[in-house]
Amino acid sequence: MKYQGSPTFTHSQSDKVGVLITNLGTPDAPKKAELKRYLKEFLSDPRVVEVPRILWWMILNFVILNIRPKRSAKAYETVWTERGSPLMYHTQDQANALRKTLQDQYGDSVEVDFAMRYGSPSVDSVIDKMLQQGVRKLVVLPLYPQYCASTTGSTFDAVAQSFSKRRWIPELRFVTHYHDNIEYINAVADKIQSHWEQHGRADKLIFSYHGIPKRYLLNGDPYHCECHKTSRLIAEKLGLSEREHFTSFQSRFGREEWLKPYTDHSLKAFPEQGVKSVQVVCPGFSADCLETIEEIGEENRDYFLEAGGERYEYIEALNADESHIMALTNLLDSHLQGWVMKPESTEQRSKLAKAIGAQE
Repeated sequence: MKYQGSPTFTHSQSDKVGVLITNLGTPDAPKKAELKRYLKEFLSDPRVVEVPRILWWMILNFVILNIRPKRSAKAYETVWTERGSPLMYHTQDQANALRKTLQDQYGDSVEVDFAMRYGSPSVDSVIDKMLQQGVRKLVVLPLYPQYCASTTGSTFDAVAQSFSKRRWIPELRFVTHYHDNIEYINAVADKIQSHWEQHGRADKLIFSYHGIPKRYLLNGDPYHCECHKTSRLIAEKLGLSEREHFTSFQSRFGREEWLKPYTDHSLKAFPEQGVKSVQVVCPGFSADCLETIEEIGEENRDYFLEAGGERYEYIEALNADESHIMALTNLLDSHLQGWVMKPESTEQRSKLAKAIGAQE
């Protein structure tokens, strides 16, 4: 195997620390062809769908990719803006804000960028760019507060796959979760409190998280437990009693049982139970996307109102809010400790390399 080098590498370039934030990904456009390409990459990941590969290949290629892209494209059209996909531009905004705060603190020795696990920009392409910029130590922060093999684990796979073909591998620190980080908890609680100050409270606050098959929990995935801990900590911060909040799971796919209670089923049942007004927040989503804007903000709103509910409000994700950026900055700062670059080390390295004939 021939390992990749860096075409722009020089022995005299300054060493840098890289910070790479990642999210799930998004199609390049709300079009059937783009959705087919995106969904094929996403649903082909064995971390996402744990089904025997030959069987799943047939289901995916002969059934799902012939039906779902057109339907998904219509859904994406409803959330697409002049800036494009919400997940893309919110993640870009987060990277820009983190770059400013970290470079204010550490100077130009820190490079900050973002990548998507599926679609563009890919993890591999952004790592390549960062290495060419002189990054020799890399912190990767998947923007999934609660660990799940399907998201965080899959991101690690992509990073490892990128490194597996490279001649030079940087030191790596990988943040696996931050579901109980106090500043993250406070940021979500403050977002809810701010919404209450403008709109008042509802009968019940719903914490809705992306679902996974129940089988993954039974096989040892900690996601379910971490979601419930996040809910508990936010509720405690807000002073809510157990009857005033509720945790559920959304975005099911396929026929097997997923984590319960399901968000849509719960919202349909609440009006009969006397819950006439709800506010829904999605603490597992670091940025607004199709699943929050369309599924929670519109589709589930309709379910609740059609079942007899009277008031429904979606509380936006943290996105690039100042409190979120500061929480992420401080989280990253704890992982950057001890990684202070020494310029003189690159000078000595360059001198030794030149002495044995290396090119500048």
